[in-house]
Amino acid sequence: MQISQPNFLTWFKNSRLLDKKEGAALVGLQSNFAKDWVQDKYYKVILGALRNLDDSTKKVDFIVHNGPDLPPKLAEKSKTPATSSQLMFNELKIDPETNLNPKYTMSSFVVGGSNEMAFAAAQGVLKEIGRKYNPLFIYGGVGVGKTHLIQAIGNEAKNLYQNRIRVKYVPSEKFINEVVAGMRNKRMETIKDRYRNTDVLIIDDVQFIGGKERTEEEFFHTFNALYENNKQLILSSDRPPKFIPTLEERLRSRFEGGMICDISQPDYELRVAVLKAKAQEKGINMPAEVIDLIAAKVKKNLRELEGVLNRVIFYQQAKNQEINIKMADQVINESIQSPAQQNLNHQQVVKVVSDHFEISPADLIGRSRKKEIVEPRQIAMYLLRDLLDLSFPFIGEKMGKRDHTTAMYAFEKISQDVDKNQQLSNKIMLIKEKLTKS
Repeated sequence: MQISQPNFLTWFKNSRLLDKKEGAALVGLQSNFAKDWVQDKYYKVILGALRNLDDSTKKVDFIVHNGPDLPPKLAEKSKTPATSSQLMFNELKIDPETNLNPKYTMSSFVVGGSNEMAFAAAQGVLKEIGRKYNPLFIYGGVGVGKTHLIQAIGNEAKNLYQNRIRVKYVPSEKFINEVVAGMRNKRMETIKDRYRNTDVLIIDDVQFIGGKERTEEEFFHTFNALYENNKQLILSSDRPPKFIPTLEERLRSRFEGGMICDISQPDYELRVAVLKAKAQEKGINMPAEVIDLIAAKVKKNLRELEGVLNRVIFYQQAKNQEINIKMADQVINESIQSPAQQNLNHQQVVKVVSDHFEISPADLIGRSRKKEIVEPRQIAMYLLRDLLDLSFPFIGEKMGKRDHTTAMYAFEKISQDVDKNQQLSNKIMLIKEKLTKS
């Protein structure tokens, strides 16, 4: 009753309860993709339904199962995945020593106009670790490939130099938690040894360290200790150092003293290349027109792009037929949840744009023709059309009772400039992320 009929038929078709023992239920699903999707999206729904029938149920395990019900002994063994494709996923375990995921490699990183500078810098780092581009600071929006690239550098360095080099990757959240735990348990020396005895230190989402005084202090000294000994530092962030307001000036200056590269939103050509690479990687023959359609419609980031591709592949496998344009278009539209569907309204857009540019909403919709007001106003009009698909007369009315042609001009101007002006593209990307969070 909690799931629509189309979703039930898509994900739960031919599923069955195979076994229940010692509070653990074993559920069989028809494919690896269905198993992963159901486990991620519907675990709580299934557990709740089973607990309504039997409150001794404590957890649910899922396996791929297409045959008749399994006898209890076999079902017990099946809790460990047995298909070759599942074993392949199990082999991609995080390296406990480096924290690196082996699936992120330089060879699997698809290079295009939006990331070629960052990729070239990464190659330069690998040739002269600690001596060229140190620190390497890579920034960009959500899902554009930052984590892939910085972990790929770590994996490549480990393979190139084998046991002669020590690599450590850590998300900033984990670094913060370790510093806090180290202070609480009076084990800061252990934390210092762990990070200062490395040759390549990779910190992901470094913007979250800003504003946390004790963590910044520890990171500052770790940074200096490594830098002075020609050890390589690689950092990623969602914005350049100068736009991290909570970051201490002494850290900001050190970040800016190295190589700063941005990875912008992927252009159409890169999106097509990524889709082809992912389809080939999965052994799927995807029609060119379907790939073109996905690339044209899914523009936000590469993570969303791959998610839509996976959904299209699942529909193709579930129906056991080659997917056509009409079917692909339906899947894409179902997959992309627009901000309008998230109850975003024009007042929120005006407020977030105003806050971003540090001007008042009254100034934004007022009559001022100052450059520092005009560009934010045009960006707000562009976003009202791009995100909410509002009519130009409505946008003109809400943006200071202007004529609809003013809104049309703003939308067309920003649409043309955003592909040419990287700084403008970054502004719009950051505003969209703020709108999503709001």
